[in-house]
Amino acid sequence: MDETVKNPWQTLTTKEIYKNPWISVREDQVINPKGGNGIYGVVSFKNKALGIIPVDEEMNTWLVGQYRYALNEYSWEIPMGGGLLERDILESAKRELKEETGFTADKWTKISRLHTSNSVTDEEGFVFLAQELTAGETEFEETEDLQLRKLPLKEAVEMVMRDEITDAISAAGILKAARLLGL
Repeated sequence: MDETVKNPWQTLTTKEIYKNPWISVREDQVINPKGGNGIYGVVSFKNKALGIIPVDEEMNTWLVGQYRYALNEYSWEIPMGGGLLERDILESAKRELKEETGFTADKWTKISRLHTSNSVTDEEGFVFLAQELTAGETEFEETEDLQLRKLPLKEAVEMVMRDEITDAISAAGILKAARLLGL
């Protein structure tokens, strides 16, 4: 973060207008960068977004398929989930990988920090590369009806390029992992 850049927005008032166990929504009365009055809505997440790219010795990875309610469509994604703000992100990523794929990994590398939709949310995401995998049993949550798909990481890159993977964290993570692994 560049501390030399001054925030051109002025917040006059803040009002929480909605909350549930995962998000809160607030409406701010603001003075915008040009000096005009306005409103700004912000969605705050109660978790960090965590994505994991498991890669085995043959450069295969695993995607998770599920129906996404908000989009009203089926989505192929990397294993992902949320980690409580006060919890270590690596420990939360390890839990998510185990829950969704059954895998544990001996080698973990944080490869990305990103913001998912920074015009309306403060959500912060992280992507990890998980290697030296050991198979185990999945531990799906009640809300998860998931399919697992094993494929070469190169094919996952092609799925991103064909817009078959549209989740932002998944697309960014897959492309960055492929680049870091020399694909």
